[in-house]
Amino acid sequence: MYIIVGLGNPGREYQNTRHNIGFDVIDALADRNHIVMGEKKHKAVIGKGFVAGQKAVLVKPQTYMNLSGESVRDVIDFYKIDEKEELIVVSDDISLDVGQIRIRKKGSAGGHNGLKNIIQHLGHDEFQRVKMGVGEKPQGRDLADYVLGHFSKEERSIMDESAGRAAEAIEVMITEGPDKAMNLFNKKI
Repeated sequence: MYIIVGLGNPGREYQNTRHNIGFDVIDALADRNHIVMGEKKHKAVIGKGFVAGQKAVLVKPQTYMNLSGESVRDVIDFYKIDEKEELIVVSDDISLDVGQIRIRKKGSAGGHNGLKNIIQHLGHDEFQRVKMGVGEKPQGRDLADYVLGHFSKEERSIMDESAGRAAEAIEVMITEGPDKAMNLFNKKI
């Protein structure tokens, strides 16, 4: 069984922001695999079904980004999965160009507070992740304002397509492993 977590913030004011691209990928994955996102438990909105032929729980934490680890820990404890093999976390990344995808098997939080909180709650950084490029913060602009800001119309179009590619990448991670997915999807677009 896989737990696939998309990071973001709850609430209408955060919809379609850079920080919520993890939620967008979960929505794309749910659409591709006919999974209904609607159950509220584990401090999250979840959907259960099959992704790439494997049982999966899709998770959108509702704790706000900086406390994402609370929800992730709750889901892992409930389903008793091996988080080093069966947890995939999707987050935004300002060090990647808009629409770029980078898959990793482990690593630091890289300054991302949601990932930092998950690492804190798990006690390690050995879980798979899909980083979604949202573009570098313009010089002189506040980081929080930037990641909580909305994409331009052109960027939104790129990110919608990228969310679909990320959903495909997650399916490859499940069926063929993270190394194969990295070879296919970790490239500049």
